[in-house]
Amino acid sequence: MNDRYDFGKLVIELVMIVFAILFFIPLYLTFINAFKRYDEVLASTSSLPSVWQFENFVTVWNQVQFPGVFMNSLIITVGSVVGILLLSSAAAYQLVRNPGVASNIIFTVILSSLVIPFQTMMIPLVKVAKDFHLINSLPGMIVMYLGFGVPLALFLYHGFVKGIPAELEEAATIDGCGTVGVFFRILLPLLAPITTTIAILHTLWIWNDFLLPFIMLTTKATRTIPLATYVYFGEYANQWNLALAALTMAILPVIAFFLIMQRYIIEGITAGAVKG
Repeated sequence: MNDRYDFGKLVIELVMIVFAILFFIPLYLTFINAFKRYDEVLASTSSLPSVWQFENFVTVWNQVQFPGVFMNSLIITVGSVVGILLLSSAAAYQLVRNPGVASNIIFTVILSSLVIPFQTMMIPLVKVAKDFHLINSLPGMIVMYLGFGVPLALFLYHGFVKGIPAELEEAATIDGCGTVGVFFRILLPLLAPITTTIAILHTLWIWNDFLLPFIMLTTKATRTIPLATYVYFGEYANQWNLALAALTMAILPVIAFFLIMQRYIIEGITAGAVKG
């Protein structure tokens, strides 16, 4: 392997540094303006605060009732991600280990939902959710996220399961392990890399999602963090310092989660590509 540092590697590094700076600028502007007074934000968005206004976060904490909306987001995200992981991994296991026309049709039908724009389903979705009393319901949100999240997860699991030797499951069956036992004791641990990747991707999506909660959750008691922070772009639209403080509080948990788990994304995607 040639490990020499040549001009090509230098160019690649410079390009990556430029992209990193471009991605960092919005975070920087959001963070520093969250600590400014309103007049300072209007005067200069790129300068550091003259006095760091931590009171902005106290105000936002009280106005949006942050502990409550944080718990709502946490319940919806955790419940949805756990359900997506279990349903999609079990479905992929059965579809791969029971090949045939029926399995192919089921797999194709589920994947076809990925190409349907969400906007075309909004009105029918609201009507169905109202009929089943899923409006303003955290469990109802979890059910809807299961429907939207399973297809992609199933696609990723399907390719990964194909690379797992069936002999491992056969050996476990000979030892007296049933289908459920084989799945949880043998297959699920082997799916850890892709499971971590799917969990991260869906966590980032559900935690930051705005449109689905916006049309389904209309009461203050069921608001998620994106909905709670949206209030500063309506009634409090001119309070940019509070709006940016609210955004900072909203993105900090997901940034921390991503930084902790980011190495598993590459491992899972690479493993999934090899297995598929």
